[in-house]
Amino acid sequence: MPEHQSVLIPKVSMATEEVTFVEWLVADGANVAEGDLIYSVATDKVESSIEAAASGVLRHGEAEEDELYAVGAEIGRIEPA
Repeated sequence: MPEHQSVLIPKVSMATEEVTFVEWLVADGANVAEGDLIYSVATDKVESSIEAAASGVLRHGEAEEDELYAVGAEIGRIEPA
């Protein structure tokens, strides 16, 4: 198993190149399961909650609420439990 799974800003629509990070839905250091909703992002049209891509321990990165991030930017990681 890899050391960690990166938590990345997703492409929420075909035209989206950047999104606003809204908030973490799970505390830093919490155990998460694949499919759990862990953070939310918004565009000018929609707010979306994003699922964990793996199970493990969520580690928040440097993402700040209400800041713009490019699609693909790493905002955290999920480490093995």
